[in-house]
Amino acid sequence: MALYEHVFLARQDLAQAQVDALAEAATRIVEEGKGKVVKTETWGLRSLAYRIAKNRKAHYVMLQIDGPAGVVAELERQTAINEDIIRYMTIRVDALEEGPSAMMRRSDRGDRDGRRGDRDGGGREGRGDRDRGDRDGGRPRDRDAA
Repeated sequence: MALYEHVFLARQDLAQAQVDALAEAATRIVEEGKGKVVKTETWGLRSLAYRIAKNRKAHYVMLQIDGPAGVVAELERQTAINEDIIRYMTIRVDALEEGPSAMMRRSDRGDRDGRRGDRDGGGREGRGDRDRGDRDGGRPRDRDAA
């Protein structure tokens, strides 16, 4: 059987229990078609790069699937019908990734290093003293000519 990764984005106003129910429904579809969901990862509520159907954020869920192509076709058909899912993508992979996915490793690293929340937003500390009056290309000012 072929190996697939299926990622879907659920609406931001859904509760986590509803998102888990969507993942469970996708798992049932795969299992009814003689396939197997190897791993399910919930990446959480994340910001989108651009607004999709008036949503600025979405719940991300990834399923690793081992099954025939017909199972994936049915899963995509059911996903496209569901109005709680705003985007989805399924890709065929050569091998399933062991352990946590790159998205899960990235969030773990940020939490572990203490980087989250340390951003000051200003970023003006390292700029040093600037001569704000020298904006005419570096020429010296003639103070007497006015």
